[in-house]
Amino acid sequence: MTDWIRLEGMAFYGFHGLNPEERALGQRFLVDLEVALDLGVAGRSDSLADTVNYAALFHSVRSVVEGPPKNLIEAVAEEIAQRVLDSFPVAEVIVQVHKPGAAIKGSILESASVEIQRERQG
Repeated sequence: MTDWIRLEGMAFYGFHGLNPEERALGQRFLVDLEVALDLGVAGRSDSLADTVNYAALFHSVRSVVEGPPKNLIEAVAEEIAQRVLDSFPVAEVIVQVHKPGAAIKGSILESASVEIQRERQG
């Protein structure tokens, strides 16, 4: 059985992108995060020590999105996934990074996004 903790619609301001304007002005990014782990013990104990603190997950994601700029949202998602796997006792992570109003000449779109899924190795 796999249980999930989800943080949805986290909003941050970052400076990621290929265009000079994106790097200079920045923009809003939305992130959804899902982590897989066994929540049975925490459900029975009602103790934070038996789960992953989702405030800590939030701060880990924020440090990436508000951190040094990257060209691609794929790279942002990858760093988030690796940081979560390295820092928390989770078996799997799914990361979605949304770039609202992505700058695509001649287009009108709500957002561009990527989703990646990574599992703990070994």
